[in-house]
Amino acid sequence: MNVHTPCDNLVARFVEEKINKDKPETVGDVLSSLLEIPEYREGQLRGAGPRLFTGSEENSVGKIAFSEITGGTSGSAQMYEKLSHAGIGTIISMHQSEEYRKEAEKAHINVVIAGHISSDSIGMNYFWMN
Repeated sequence: MNVHTPCDNLVARFVEEKINKDKPETVGDVLSSLLEIPEYREGQLRGAGPRLFTGSEENSVGKIAFSEITGGTSGSAQMYEKLSHAGIGTIISMHQSEEYRKEAEKAHINVVIAGHISSDSIGMNYFWMN
């Protein structure tokens, strides 16, 4: 039995609910919100916590996409231009390649990397608790 994708779905839903509840206005607010989650705080202590991959903490978040946490974390590199045209200002992701970071930057999209292992830990914790 493989529980990886169900756990990714759990963390994606958890993070989306947390961020939507907190209503961050800036990218820095997104980072602060994520650091309220114990697994992300622990990740930060170990040098693998949430970090800004492209953009600025002072930037407005715009619409937030939680598109790179579950469901096969990498779509087409051309998606960033389309996401930008759709009003997405920030993406929250587990991880992202340098090529994709460059494409997001060209599209003026902020990217917050929550952290892969920290995110997997949240998903597993919720899986076992339910």
